[in-house]
Amino acid sequence: MRGCLWRFMGVMASLVILRFFIQENKAAGVKHNTTLNEKKKIIQQITQEQIISEMKNHLKYFTKMQKNPLVLPNANYTLLAGTSLQGKWMLTVGISSVQRTHGSYLLDTLKSLFQASSELDLEYMLVLVLLSDTDPKWLNQTVANISGLFLPHIESGRLAVVHGLLGDSLAKSRNGTSPCGELYSRQKTSFVLLMNFASNLSDYFLLLEDNVRCSPRFVSDIYWAVSAWKELPWVTLDFSSMKNSGKVFHSRDLSRLASFLLLFPKDIPTHLLLSEFSLLLSQNVPIHFSSSIFYPLGSHSEAEDTCFPVAQDTDLGEPDNPMATVFTDMLSFWDTLPQFAYILNDDSLWVVNPIEGNYLLVVLDKPQKVIRVAVLTGFSQKRMNYLKQAQILLGYSVMDYPKRCAQYTLVGPLVRGQLDQMVFYEEDSVKEISCIKLLVTVSHDSPIKIQQIKVWAEVEEEEN
Repeated sequence: MRGCLWRFMGVMASLVILRFFIQENKAAGVKHNTTLNEKKKIIQQITQEQIISEMKNHLKYFTKMQKNPLVLPNANYTLLAGTSLQGKWMLTVGISSVQRTHGSYLLDTLKSLFQASSELDLEYMLVLVLLSDTDPKWLNQTVANISGLFLPHIESGRLAVVHGLLGDSLAKSRNGTSPCGELYSRQKTSFVLLMNFASNLSDYFLLLEDNVRCSPRFVSDIYWAVSAWKELPWVTLDFSSMKNSGKVFHSRDLSRLASFLLLFPKDIPTHLLLSEFSLLLSQNVPIHFSSSIFYPLGSHSEAEDTCFPVAQDTDLGEPDNPMATVFTDMLSFWDTLPQFAYILNDDSLWVVNPIEGNYLLVVLDKPQKVIRVAVLTGFSQKRMNYLKQAQILLGYSVMDYPKRCAQYTLVGPLVRGQLDQMVFYEEDSVKEISCIKLLVTVSHDSPIKIQQIKVWAEVEEEEN
């Protein structure tokens, strides 16, 4: 508890520093012909100032919340479609939706979701749609449309539609705080209602908005990822570049998360608070899988495009694998060498029955800011000869004799023999690393193929 409190105060301190730079930017003034991107930056700066102020005001409430997450006695729910929600699922897919003047992608989102799921996938998940609008005509029509298209899923208990309303709470809307305040407020209310309702339905919770396209077998991807991370601490796993959609949480954290969101005015953007929540629970950097499995279907209106800009996957191109020396304490065979796992060609490293603690170590010739790392072991199609449990760590502070790094930070575990993650750095940490370590965490009784380690490093800017 005390550790979380100190971490919270550290976040506040960093935001106060950010405020200084915001004020400097404000002093310069805003030109009349400000571009759209500049306007978005100004809105974000104003929002950051609001968060700084509100964090100071609500520090004592957060301290209490850590002990006893708030219950929402003024949240009212009505089950509009679906059977009684009994039992425990592996995953709740939560989707919130409201009435929009320019139409809705909710039905398209549900179509994509069910088409992307196998019969086995459907046994592990509950799809929960929360409608938070008050227009009875829209509610009736939306429920009728969902029931007409997805009746088998409703009858099987895999799909439920709930109407939720939230009365007075700690979260208040404020007039004139930002051009996007009303939209942020509506989204915040919907998310709080959705998370509060879903807090006891499953082990994990996936947050989606109502304009999302799902990749095939996304449930399987999430299942294997959370299984690999089961013994490691995490708060949020990001499976998409979108700001809110594609985030997976422990369901046990949903009550605290809903309470945390209510500590702040509803017109503060949700995605900023989601990031702060992870940080306060000691996840210091995002855990973001490089290959998105959720994508935006479309936009609702020009106003929402401005207030909810769609983040696209960054194309980093091909890996560049900086010059390095490769070491291993594993026994190789078939005349394969450790370097084969790092050179960008079709060669691979074969090792005999690795045991817990074995490693493959890449020591870079000079420190680099690595921004993405990928590892492939075994045969991807046959699912054979891959590392069942292993981790990737990044190291710094190079030591000689033998070559190694003195300190390491975890990127993540391999998921079914593979890893592909973006790399993030803590604010006050070393930004350039010298080692990439593949660490075996459980003994294997079969030969393993280490096919490829791929590295993307930030390109150094040339000095003029």
